[in-house]
Amino acid sequence: MLTQLNIRNYAIVEELDLELDAGMTVVSGETGAGKSIMLDALGLTLGDRADMGSVRKGAERAEIIASFDITNIPSARKWLQLQDMDDDECILRRVITSEGRSRSYINGSPCPITKVKELGEYLIEIHGQHEHQRLLKKDHHRYLLDAYSGKAELAKQTRQLFRNWNTLNKRLQQLSAQSEEQTARLQLLSYQAEELEQLELTEGEFEALVEEQSTLANAGEIIQSGQQILQLTSEDETTNCLSLINQCQHLLENIKGTSPSITQTVEMLNSAHIQIEEAAQEISHYLERVELNPERQAIVESRLSAIFDLARKHRIPAEQLSRFHQDIHSELENLNLSDQALEQLHQETQEARKTFLNSAEKLSKVRIKAAKALSSDVDKQLHSLGMEAAKLTVGLTPYTKDHLSAHGLEEVEFLISTNAGQPPRPLNKVASGGELSRVSLAIQVITAQTSSTPTLIFDEVDVGIGGAIAEVVGKLLRQLGENNQILVVTHQPQVASQGHQHLFVSKQTVKDKTITRIDRLKIDQRVGEVARMLGGIDVTETSLDHAREMLGLADARS
Repeated sequence: MLTQLNIRNYAIVEELDLELDAGMTVVSGETGAGKSIMLDALGLTLGDRADMGSVRKGAERAEIIASFDITNIPSARKWLQLQDMDDDECILRRVITSEGRSRSYINGSPCPITKVKELGEYLIEIHGQHEHQRLLKKDHHRYLLDAYSGKAELAKQTRQLFRNWNTLNKRLQQLSAQSEEQTARLQLLSYQAEELEQLELTEGEFEALVEEQSTLANAGEIIQSGQQILQLTSEDETTNCLSLINQCQHLLENIKGTSPSITQTVEMLNSAHIQIEEAAQEISHYLERVELNPERQAIVESRLSAIFDLARKHRIPAEQLSRFHQDIHSELENLNLSDQALEQLHQETQEARKTFLNSAEKLSKVRIKAAKALSSDVDKQLHSLGMEAAKLTVGLTPYTKDHLSAHGLEEVEFLISTNAGQPPRPLNKVASGGELSRVSLAIQVITAQTSSTPTLIFDEVDVGIGGAIAEVVGKLLRQLGENNQILVVTHQPQVASQGHQHLFVSKQTVKDKTITRIDRLKIDQRVGEVARMLGGIDVTETSLDHAREMLGLADARS
């Protein structure tokens, strides 16, 4: 539950430290005193939107801290454990600068607003003074029914399963649209691959053919030149390279002396002699492979012509044709994998749809049962609130077969009949403003009884009612306070007298500054405040006696 609220420089609050207890706490004060400031500040710690107007004039920043005892809130403790913020106490802190910047903290750790809102759902539920306006929206009807059923998590799970299916389905549609283009591409690549496979071009074959064709085309000149080289390098000839080197070597032997230059010259001539012999052997081996072969030349040139023709067709150099074939093969494999992926995605999408529908069907069964119970419970409350003939119907209208919604398989709408014999109709077409307020209050009280949230706040939800009906409302809220922490902002003395505690909000001017303060009232102060609420500015002894009686009766019932 909420144990402390500390406010610094927010709106017209300069400094406020408030300790809160279990049970029903009443908050009252004159109009404009700032009763809602406390709730607005609390809302900021829970993730409400902030702006620079939130900061008290002249201050650099506003700071609000809300402390909660979560010993008996397992859902909140589990959430904190998952965020590595495990603690028996939960402290939410919001800081807003005069420039409009805002930061949120959970147990001292900075956190995004989305995370703060997630945690806040486990801590506090606020019923605002304009709750009856929300009651005109069908989406709110669905939310209230799911909360009442106690299966809000099932509804949340169903929404998540729908989102999973919807994401997969959109991806499937995109890929299906692309698959037509892929089919055309697949046909083209298959045709090209077949042509290349018929050519049977091997790696490095083109380069080898070019070299062979060049050799065959110039075979005559190669043989003639090669023979001449052999003659110039052969030892069988009297005038050739080797004989000349031999002459040089003999001449060097006749030179006296051991000069390094002579030694190097001898080594170089010896090396040259060896290299010329090896060159002669190499050219001899080469000439053995060269022959005048017009038939082979025709075959090679025909093969090269086929390669060049196919390369021109694909507008690439002939030497890249083999690589092009490999690329086509790889793309074909990828396209075939895409087809497999598309089939896999189709199966996943169907499975996700089936899982969503199973969850939605379970939710529908829960809603059918809860709708009957909620209608019955709200009717009882409406009768106690002076609408004896009123009858609420929770309508469940199935969507069409081909319509899938994140919210389940049916539309939820509250219908009401306020007079006997009238058919139920939508709230905005039947109920008057006062009736709508009472319908809203009845629903809030009923749904609050089944709420798992330990702290419930009612902000002037009793507007438009009074007298005996207001007393009934006060009793209902006090009953809720037996098991929950209830905060009630009210102008009704019948409601205020039912509280376990009473906070009084006042506004004062000190040194040209307007400040708001909240005081916890003692019993005699409570009598005075309830009397003021009964009789206005002039408090009479009669109103004081009436106030004492009201407070005494409330305590006697506890």
